[in-house]
Amino acid sequence: MTKEAIERADEQLLAELGYKQEFKRAFTPLEVFGIAFSIIGLLPSIASVLLYSLPNGGPSAMVWGWAVASFFILCFGMSMAELASAAPTSGGLYFWTHSLSSPRCRNLLSWIVGYANTIGSIASVASIDWGCAVQVAAAINIGNQSFVATQAQTFGIYVAIIFSHAAICSLGTNVLARLQNLYIVLNFCLCFIVIIGLPAATPKEYMNSASFALGNFSNVNGWPSGYAFILSLLSPLWTICSFDSSVHISEEASNAATAVPWAIVSAIGIAGILGWAINVALAFCMGTDLTSLIDSPQPMAQIFLNSFGQTRTLVVWSFVVLGQYMMGSSMVLAASRQSFAFARDGALPFSSILYRMNRFTGTPVNTVWFVAAIATLLGLLSLAGAQAINAVFALSVTGLYVAYSIPIAARFIFTNNFKPGPFNLGIFSLPVAVIAVSFMTFMDVVFFFPTTPETNTPNMNYTVVVLGGVLVLSLVWYYFPVYGGVHWFTGPVSNVGKVDAAEGVSRDSASVDIKVGAVVVEKDVEAL
Repeated sequence: MTKEAIERADEQLLAELGYKQEFKRAFTPLEVFGIAFSIIGLLPSIASVLLYSLPNGGPSAMVWGWAVASFFILCFGMSMAELASAAPTSGGLYFWTHSLSSPRCRNLLSWIVGYANTIGSIASVASIDWGCAVQVAAAINIGNQSFVATQAQTFGIYVAIIFSHAAICSLGTNVLARLQNLYIVLNFCLCFIVIIGLPAATPKEYMNSASFALGNFSNVNGWPSGYAFILSLLSPLWTICSFDSSVHISEEASNAATAVPWAIVSAIGIAGILGWAINVALAFCMGTDLTSLIDSPQPMAQIFLNSFGQTRTLVVWSFVVLGQYMMGSSMVLAASRQSFAFARDGALPFSSILYRMNRFTGTPVNTVWFVAAIATLLGLLSLAGAQAINAVFALSVTGLYVAYSIPIAARFIFTNNFKPGPFNLGIFSLPVAVIAVSFMTFMDVVFFFPTTPETNTPNMNYTVVVLGGVLVLSLVWYYFPVYGGVHWFTGPVSNVGKVDAAEGVSRDSASVDIKVGAVVVEKDVEAL
């Protein structure tokens, strides 16, 4: 097919789903993969969350925990890819939930999924950029070991990073798409620096035996060993997460019904393999003194310093920071597109302001800065202590996987006429979905528990407070008398054949068919 024919097919499919084409389709299939792979950002991500696996199993948890989690994450990705292939729209998760659920509960479920996806995506921005701020502080410490950043100083770095990301993501679609190629190259290079370069550079005194690297289990947090191993899975689950980012740029992707699902599956598969290799390399090259690594401000930076020396560590670490920075910009991009789609359907406060395309860049600049503002507020948790900011890391996993689970489950729980798109698992769809949803339901519960059995105010796990608070507020907003969403939210709102009021055409009521593959849901679309 020619490029023009592919664009027409993409626009036609989007129109069948109820939406007009508002974005420029500038993302090639490789660049769609790039946004998911860059957000995963293997080496920078592992550097950010190594502190979760080290005290909860040490080398064994790093190596084998990664392998176990990667299998279940791939199951999740394949189930999501089927939905993305059938209905490639920026709304993604909450759109699928509404289309596949029973009419009795689809509005409420769509609302819950939309808010869980929104807060999960913004929490991902916050956790990635906080990790970047910590890495910047670690780089300064490598150059000047007398410097140790305070929480306030790290927060200042964090705010600067977030606002710079918002500025980048306010640019045009063409620029944002081309950046993904750079992100892909940098991430692959960083992976191979560790997989090949770290073992070659590590002195003998820091090289570990195979029995230690692959078999040593070090549990220092006080939980039983089995539960400690389960807690260590936060590292791979946080790292290989936010792969729905490819879904949220569906309306900017060429040949979206094929490109988006394959981007999800390939990003998870490659991340699983390369990430396992990185963890093996780290386990062999980090020495046996795990206590000093756990107590250091940045464990991976300390491993690099022991192996590469100060000068080479500064060089390598600067690229790690750059990789983490690129992750953050891609995540702001994905979160802004999800927020734009949710605002397009009128579900967010101030939706009329958030659902606006900048005339100059052709991008939703208002939602970009909305994401930056909320992420900045989440970052204030850092001033309450380490456990409070750790809740943001866990929130980015629990919030997103709650949103991931519901549409996948709805496909099989409720009666519908779902017919898959070009990507489908055939007879394996149901067992893969059952495995994915069962595992993540269990892990969501686990991540609400504290990291140590002796809980007090400083080491409390605030994930349940933050996620629960957001979901409770969203339900209050939904059921609020007279003005609540229960009185006006009817799920995805068609805008086909309509233009903005600023162009002189009002948003009248209409009746449209929303299709997911061959799923047809008749619904009334009321004025926003």
